[in-house]
Amino acid sequence: MKIEFMDPTQYLTFQLAGEEYAIDILSVKEIIPYGTITALPQTPPAICGVINLRGSVVPVVDLAVKLGFAPTPITHRTCIVILEVALNAAATIVGVLVDAVSQVVEFLPENILPVPAFGTQVRIDFLHGIGNSGSKFVLILAIEKVLGAIELMGAQADVNPDDAIDEPMQRDLFPPHDSRSQAAEIPRR
Repeated sequence: MKIEFMDPTQYLTFQLAGEEYAIDILSVKEIIPYGTITALPQTPPAICGVINLRGSVVPVVDLAVKLGFAPTPITHRTCIVILEVALNAAATIVGVLVDAVSQVVEFLPENILPVPAFGTQVRIDFLHGIGNSGSKFVLILAIEKVLGAIELMGAQADVNPDDAIDEPMQRDLFPPHDSRSQAAEIPRR
């Protein structure tokens, strides 16, 4: 008789809106301090904008807003977790804004409990499970479901990496002036 042992899975835990959440560590590329985010016009409220990560344009999602909470307050502990997730069957790099990163924890499969149909402020389909960490629970996010492909595709498609050089609003909000237009040109600061 063969006895099977399931290896524990590691998760990065972080604080968000007063609760502890976790993401599978295999999705995490790096953690960076909060810096300048270039806002993009006409994006969903959960998308803060984009950052220039070593020449690549990376959309940043305020995870608190995406989960239905107030926007993440910016403090000295606020950071951006850079993730690689499968969205529309393609590997996508995205940053998520969190209050603070806590630690890496391991959960055995038997320590991950099913999500109850009540009692959480987060949509049930956004949760992979609830990690039992002794005296407390950690909400384990199904990050691909949380992020959703439709919101991010627009943030990545419209931006040239040269336009996002870590300075607010590098892109023009108005189209180039057309001499045929009767509208007055808006002065730039």
